[in-house]
Amino acid sequence: MNLYIDHTLLKPEATEADIKKLCSEAREYHFYSVCVNSSYVELASMELSGSQTKVCAVVGFPLGAMELNSKAFEADQACLHGATEIDMVIHVGALKEGRYDYVANDIAAVVSVAADYDAKVKVILETCLLTKEEIVKACELAVQAGADFVKTSTGFSTGGATVEDVALMRTTVGDRAQVKASGGIRDIEKAKEMIAAGADRLGTSASIAIVIGAKADSGSDNETY
Repeated sequence: MNLYIDHTLLKPEATEADIKKLCSEAREYHFYSVCVNSSYVELASMELSGSQTKVCAVVGFPLGAMELNSKAFEADQACLHGATEIDMVIHVGALKEGRYDYVANDIAAVVSVAADYDAKVKVILETCLLTKEEIVKACELAVQAGADFVKTSTGFSTGGATVEDVALMRTTVGDRAQVKASGGIRDIEKAKEMIAAGADRLGTSASIAIVIGAKADSGSDNETY
């Protein structure tokens, strides 16, 4: 279970001490990555030096409505300072009004920058704001633009990941991209539901509770489940 998890801290009040604690926990529990705001990438990279845990940065977070070159610049700076994964927020308004070329170009601009650093890009759809048809379209645009993942949510809007949306995203992208579920995943039962629905990665701030739950379920003393 541990390697499914992006151990996440994106609260605006997060301090350097909080980020150091996040990284220490990620080392201890062998999480796949820590997910932080871009200003904390350099610190997280230093804290995780020598470990297998990666650094993931959010870009255009949490609204996604910033100008596309600004997103590309933020992604560049994050990668420059050590991020190997970028979670960018889609321009929800542009998607909803059918400006699909803009949405695709917005994603492609970040993908292009990330490729220079061999970094992966996850596209946050904010599924709680979208119809099922819009979720499908957003997934298609993300794949078209070269993204590695589609992701459900920021965790800062009106809702988080649902099993139904994860399953729809999995069906839509097939094997062309991976799926990350995030927002509201706080226990092992919910984590298992998301994985069963097709999630390849989980974004959560309740990571330790989830892996302790996994350990209890398996009866294993091994730290990596």
